[in-house]
Amino acid sequence: MKFLHTSDWHIGRTINGFSLLEEQKYAFKQILSLAKEYEVDGIIIAGDLYDRAVPSADSVITFNQMLREMNIIEKFPIYAISGNHDGAKRLNYAKEWLDFNQLHLRTSLEEAFIPIETEQVQLFLLPFFDPMDARIYFSSQGLDEEKAKEIKTIDEAMTLVISEMQTHFDKNKKQILVTHFAVSPHKEEINLTSETTSKVGGLATLNVIQFEAFDYVALGHIHTRFASPSEKVQYSGSPVKFNTKEAKTQKGVFIVETQQDSVSSEFIPLQIQTDLVVIEEEWDTLISREFYENQPIHQAWFAITIKNFDRAKLAGRNLRAQLQKVYGTIVELDYKFKNISSVKSKTQNIESLDNIGILSNFYEVTTGETLSGLQQEIIENTFKQIEGEK
Repeated sequence: MKFLHTSDWHIGRTINGFSLLEEQKYAFKQILSLAKEYEVDGIIIAGDLYDRAVPSADSVITFNQMLREMNIIEKFPIYAISGNHDGAKRLNYAKEWLDFNQLHLRTSLEEAFIPIETEQVQLFLLPFFDPMDARIYFSSQGLDEEKAKEIKTIDEAMTLVISEMQTHFDKNKKQILVTHFAVSPHKEEINLTSETTSKVGGLATLNVIQFEAFDYVALGHIHTRFASPSEKVQYSGSPVKFNTKEAKTQKGVFIVETQQDSVSSEFIPLQIQTDLVVIEEEWDTLISREFYENQPIHQAWFAITIKNFDRAKLAGRNLRAQLQKVYGTIVELDYKFKNISSVKSKTQNIESLDNIGILSNFYEVTTGETLSGLQQEIIENTFKQIEGEK
């Protein structure tokens, strides 16, 4: 069987207020086209369908249309879970009707233990959950209450979850797990008694060896496939670039094929409708025709950092407006101040400073400059006004 593995659509995401809906629609068309080209038997979406627990109306309309095209028009079975960004209970609406049309969406731990069965494969859909969810579930299933209370880390919870899943394994089929967690590639022994766990993107990191029972694990949460801990435990990454850290990453999906004695996967790149380009240069370079004519101006979004920023030289000028005339959309504009390297580190006790002293110190450390007389006067008057209103 063949599956298309994708994740982290984050429908409704923005970059500093700039909507990504059109970029997400463009990526979706490619995903659907690939599903048809490779004649897959189902599409896996490994969590973070939306960007927030209560998505906007436009986000809901957009994602609803995507599901309609995949599932109703093209008749692809969908295997999806909620991620840490999703509103699990909201997504769980009309579950029975969705299942009837092979749109399998799982949003709670108790739904994860009974696999979706095909002739060759068992798919276990495990949404994002926390240790408290596991304590409640296993307590309700007859686990000794004191033992249930001992589930304190996601490691401990996941060990019990996978053990329970294994009781439902059919030895004549392949087992695929769809889940949404940060998974470490390191294979050192897991300390299941530790309450201190490392975190990636706000989620405790699990260990790849916990998933050895599965033939393939379709992961979501990390937005690049290069974070995949092994060849059979993989992140597809997000289909769209969401921030400057992802600007140079190649987005795509995995085509996963199960055979009688093996499971293989192939990464298929996606094209970007509007690229995200990161530039860090001095002001004179940025506005130099020789430089900017070599950039994809008006064809990409730009995140620009002005190096060696000289406040005195550039004061009073609308720098963003000037750059937008040249480059088009500027989604992020930052500065690296010219004199900041000359600022000596200070170890003043903040408790020894008044409010104006704290602000002055912060301004100097941040910009490499001292407050002007006018700035000092404005700050003093502002604090007087605040104190007078108390």
